[in-house]
Amino acid sequence: MLYQGVLTKMETEFSQPIQYYLVFDSDFLNMNQLLGKTLQMKFVGYQCLNCGLNKEIYRQGFCKSCFFDIPQAADWIMRPELSTAHLDKEDRDLEYEKKVQLQPHIVYLANSSNVKVGVTRKSQVPTRWIDQGAHEAIEIVEVPNRYLAGITEVALKEFVADKTNWRTMLKNDIADEDLVAWRERLKTHIPEEAKDYYIESNTETNIDFPVLQYPEKPKSLNIKKEGSYTGKLVGIKGQYLIFEDQRVFNIRSNEGLIVQIEIS
Repeated sequence: MLYQGVLTKMETEFSQPIQYYLVFDSDFLNMNQLLGKTLQMKFVGYQCLNCGLNKEIYRQGFCKSCFFDIPQAADWIMRPELSTAHLDKEDRDLEYEKKVQLQPHIVYLANSSNVKVGVTRKSQVPTRWIDQGAHEAIEIVEVPNRYLAGITEVALKEFVADKTNWRTMLKNDIADEDLVAWRERLKTHIPEEAKDYYIESNTETNIDFPVLQYPEKPKSLNIKKEGSYTGKLVGIKGQYLIFEDQRVFNIRSNEGLIVQIEIS
């Protein structure tokens, strides 16, 4: 079977294990069903996820001109503490910024390569944790806007990591942690503006990924540079495809690329 389309973040379904779907304009693939099969991938071209033009992708699936213009790529996306919609202050597009920023957000702890703090919209739980390859996670606070979540994350990352080591995550060389105990220890460091939103009583969410074989020394696949690649799919974790030869392919970081995928 031969498929072609623009890469976008894999859709997920929270089940045991997680179900993954690669969605193209006219087709979709249940990636779990491809475990143990050989995939041949070929780089075809680019299609910016905003303007749709065949322009080289700069970041986050967008061409350079779109990246520096559209609200979906503004600095507050990656640094939520820079959010200003709650002040009725525009960055790039106030209507869009209000829609995204002025809704419930979660500050959480996730264990993917280590315990880390992060921010996501409430509607993106547990999708955000799945995308990060976390095998366990827990909410700390639920706040009414992105700014409060951002300043809480900034305060807490003085005491806990805010980044994931992708190699450690993919090797699955991860210890289980008591995230309830972590949450309790961090409680005193929550900013005053967010203290009332602390979640007193909840439990960890555990996540099981569809992996037959974890790589001992994962090596990233650059499909643009190599042009094509053939390998047997043995696992999916986070937004990574894991192959038998220990190559790994990050779908998320390759959004906007047009690829052909042949399955045998």
